[in-house]
Amino acid sequence: MLYDEIENPGELTPAEVHAQYVAELAGTTESVGVDDVVAETELDREAVESVANGEKLELTLEDAAAILATGDAPPKDTILLEVRDHLLMGMTTGVLDIDTLASSIDSDLGARALQQKIEGRAPMTLEEYALVHHFIATRNDRD
Repeated sequence: MLYDEIENPGELTPAEVHAQYVAELAGTTESVGVDDVVAETELDREAVESVANGEKLELTLEDAAAILATGDAPPKDTILLEVRDHLLMGMTTGVLDIDTLASSIDSDLGARALQQKIEGRAPMTLEEYALVHHFIATRNDRD
């Protein structure tokens, strides 16, 4: 479910982490079916077909959770809460503050904007999530 399906995300690049998310979403879309995913989410057919084809498009974390929730995963809100909790616990484990995280990832996001995204007060793209997830995993693997 976005964070626990990837083995050793810190050993991958952020692009590889993102590609695995895309593959997970494509697998869910394939098993559920494009029509059902469209019916159960707020995504349009073109976006869902792109996901099914494994294309990298600009999806939010909420979009990804909605797609996963159409399959065997928990409801969208539960997925989002678990993802956010996983990020915050990873930051705690890695003794990582938001300023360090913001300055360490390859993004133009400032600390305040990043914090809002992690807390769910602003939308986070799947690509931004991959950057954050990767960096936190890398930080926690540095024993």
